[in-house]
Amino acid sequence: MSSPNPETVAVSIVVPVRNEADNVAPLIAEIAAALDGRWVYEIIYVNDGSTDATADNLAAAMKQRSQLRQISHAVSSGQSAAIRSGVRAARGAIVATLDGDGQNNPAFLPDLIAAVERGGDRVGLAAGQRVGRKDTGFKKIQSRIANGVRAAILRDGTRDTGCGLKAFRREVFLAMPYFDGLHRFLPALVRREGYEIVHVDVADRPRRSGVSNYGFFDRLWIGIMDLAGVWWLIRRKKPTPVATEVTS
Repeated sequence: MSSPNPETVAVSIVVPVRNEADNVAPLIAEIAAALDGRWVYEIIYVNDGSTDATADNLAAAMKQRSQLRQISHAVSSGQSAAIRSGVRAARGAIVATLDGDGQNNPAFLPDLIAAVERGGDRVGLAAGQRVGRKDTGFKKIQSRIANGVRAAILRDGTRDTGCGLKAFRREVFLAMPYFDGLHRFLPALVRREGYEIVHVDVADRPRRSGVSNYGFFDRLWIGIMDLAGVWWLIRRKKPTPVATEVTS
């Protein structure tokens, strides 16, 4: 397959990974199967300081798939930083994300992308919400508590912000203030910018291989600090003035 013309790329798929060597090839194949023939797309893997064979497996996959790109972090900088690097490198006006461990099923990507397209200028985010969670009991409880506290304080209308399956307009994402942990608060921040959110139920599935490298509120204290910061940002938001250039 020939490499897509950068000017014609409509959708960019961003996948943050750290030490996911065994999950690279099968997930890329699933992404391609979900999108082939529907959009001109690219797949951007952001290798967040992996110390296993992730980089080598991505390099091998790039020889087979011209639409695959790899962005590399010299050291691990976290999931939010990896997503941001991918979005900044993206050529598509619409960006979709999913986790690199195989728990997010790429079959739901078309639903998310189409929801953003149908929404036009009013929809800034299509957020996946997991059903049939496959995590451990402890992690389910952890996420339930974190999501409940977040929803009560931010009132973002989203029951599951930990799902990696999301689609949004690139310009909307880049207009938001960046901080470590941004990806956990996208619904609240997108609403802050005046956009609507569409929710799409997605089926969860077990991790294929390896162990979790990124977790939801893994460090409770930092999660609380992030929550307080986003609450402050929402309260400090003022209407954007209508600005016009006077030429005469």
